[in-house]
Amino acid sequence: MSTEHNVAIIGAGLSGLTLALALHQQGIKSTIYESRPAPLNIGGAVMLSPNALRVLDALDVYSVVKPQGYSFERLDFRDSDGNVTEMYEFGDVSKYGYQGLRIYRHVLIDTLVAALKKISVDVVYGRKYSHVVSEDEAANTSGGVTFAFADGTTETASLLVGADGIHSTVRRHLYPDLETKFLGMAGITAAVPTAQLKLPADGSYHIPVTIASKNKERGGAFVIAPQNPDGGEVLIGKQRRIQEHERAAWEQRGSLADGRAAAVAFLQEDADNYPDIVANAVATIDPAKINVWPFYVVPKLDRWASATRRVILLGDAAHAIPPSAGQGINQAFEDVYMLALLLGRQWNTTDVADPQAALDFWQSYRQARIDNVFALNHQIDLRRMPATDAAFVTGDARQPFDLTWLYKPDFKKDVEDWVAQQKE
Repeated sequence: MSTEHNVAIIGAGLSGLTLALALHQQGIKSTIYESRPAPLNIGGAVMLSPNALRVLDALDVYSVVKPQGYSFERLDFRDSDGNVTEMYEFGDVSKYGYQGLRIYRHVLIDTLVAALKKISVDVVYGRKYSHVVSEDEAANTSGGVTFAFADGTTETASLLVGADGIHSTVRRHLYPDLETKFLGMAGITAAVPTAQLKLPADGSYHIPVTIASKNKERGGAFVIAPQNPDGGEVLIGKQRRIQEHERAAWEQRGSLADGRAAAVAFLQEDADNYPDIVANAVATIDPAKINVWPFYVVPKLDRWASATRRVILLGDAAHAIPPSAGQGINQAFEDVYMLALLLGRQWNTTDVADPQAALDFWQSYRQARIDNVFALNHQIDLRRMPATDAAFVTGDARQPFDLTWLYKPDFKKDVEDWVAQQKE
């Protein structure tokens, strides 16, 4: 393990924990600092597609998480009469090497925390990051960045990485005036027993599924997705438009009793415009299992690193992605793995002489894939929102899904190819 370089990671969410694992694999020390007093216990499940599962496999945790989630290969789109109109692949062992995996976020966090404990990587809870105190200019020197916590204490590291989410505090160091952008839309979801759906006993009705409404003007699509290993529970949900003046009230509806009741009512309204499976799904909803997820994005950033390359942003802190395609955490995993590979080459070899060039390559490579994910999100939104929704009536046509570019990246090869070019 290298003693010259060390990385301080702000945020013990999925991206921060995974970065620490990836850095350890490259022989780089790291410490994670988390403002909360204990590991995050966030409700809800995440979709992991083959691009992210390939990263977890490379970090030796895929075999641990796979049995703890629900494996599947596709999402069906059905019309209001129940006919399958389209299929969206979320994985395929023969084509992409992995099935898709839906797993509770807190289960994945607990698995990553346990993996870090096994290799003695510190996760320090109850330390709230405040600000950067100073940065050394030369990123290849043994100096670094000094940063402060809310209690007035300071630490120094070779790099400070902001893995602290869409409302990142670390990002303020690079963009003190930046505000996240609310997209005027939210996902309203709940969890219900799968048995409540009354699916055909012969297994002919595949889930996950997105179901269109008969009401083309008002009704969006209704989503159903299994979310525990035996498929015994499903997420159900719809998206809705929310005006800016309504945002604060809707953000509270996932936590306040009367707000949850309103969210339940939204899921249940217009049920007669869908096939019977939707009426069954919403017949009984426990308000305690309601979640409201307003959609935000981070405006496209010119740079993900400070001028000295000592402070770096990744994941939602750099490029928050709406959840339409389920790619938010998947793209964060790509960020951390690519960054760790490049830092390993920069710090453990003589292959990378210019750290600025390495970070430029990392950001441009990652931004290109992020841009493609935004385009994919738009295609999925065209299938889920009402046909007359002003946000999506842009003359765009639905394009067929081609996901090979997304699910079969070769990160190591791409890094190797870039390093080889630098030597020429």
